[in-house]
Amino acid sequence: MIEPPDLRLTRMSLINGAGYMPALGFGTLIPDAAVTKIATRDALDAGFRHFDCAERYRNEREVGEALQAGLAANAIARDDIFVTTKLWNSNHRPERVEPAFEASLERLGLKRLDLYLIHTPYAFQPGDEQDPRDQDGNVIYDNGVTLLDTWRAMESLVDHGRCRAIGLSDISLNELLPIYQAARIKPAVVQVEAHPYLPETELLEFCKETGIVFLAFAPLGHGMRPGLLEDPVVLAIAARVGKTPAQVLLAWAVQRGTAFLTTPKTAARARENFAISALPEDALHGINRIQTRRRLNAVVKTGVPGFIAQGS
Repeated sequence: MIEPPDLRLTRMSLINGAGYMPALGFGTLIPDAAVTKIATRDALDAGFRHFDCAERYRNEREVGEALQAGLAANAIARDDIFVTTKLWNSNHRPERVEPAFEASLERLGLKRLDLYLIHTPYAFQPGDEQDPRDQDGNVIYDNGVTLLDTWRAMESLVDHGRCRAIGLSDISLNELLPIYQAARIKPAVVQVEAHPYLPETELLEFCKETGIVFLAFAPLGHGMRPGLLEDPVVLAIAARVGKTPAQVLLAWAVQRGTAFLTTPKTAARARENFAISALPEDALHGINRIQTRRRLNAVVKTGVPGFIAQGS
């Protein structure tokens, strides 16, 4: 009998010789600074070695402090963890990219970064205000810079050796294609919302064909109720295989060839989300046949974050 693979050890190969990304990732979209520190440390203790941050989240310093303390306490080497952060929309001008990158590194307390993502394809008015608005409350966009301009500046970060890989987030396949075709350094990772209600199958197939890692956020539907965790198909599979609905959804994500981010805020939930195991083929097919379609985050249409994570 062939033993199923240990999904917890799954690593995704990054193109351009940039190494590997652990498939199981911890997302740090947590508004409370104190909770950020505790949850990050709990995730490290549970086994997570992939940590996803962002300038926009305003908690890079807390994540960095938690990681430094956790690495020291557990005798874990820096090279054994994978850290990502993201360039925010107000820093898309090429001359702002490197300073924003360096500021994130300083806050995280790191000398280099494993992955740097363009947070969304939308450029906002450049400056220190993350959410620039006009007098009517509308976002002020920056029409003086293209996504390719920003990508060129991202490529220079890899050239300088401070960043192993670069990629994009909250992007559609139509927006990704021209960047991929024009890029000197191809995107290593694309991070988008993905779950059984939004499988993003076409984008996933493109990523598989080109060697891009598909990184799914909101794999549990951010705990929204009613939602994925109450889906009857998921509940039935969970009961049959002796796993929680969350573990079923996360196993499905890895087995279809994606990495994922989840944001457990307690030690018990971190252990649960890490303790996944392979599902039988008929269970995977059952989830793939779910017909419900629902996007939870409208950021891909505006560049404005659609929600703050709740519960998951």
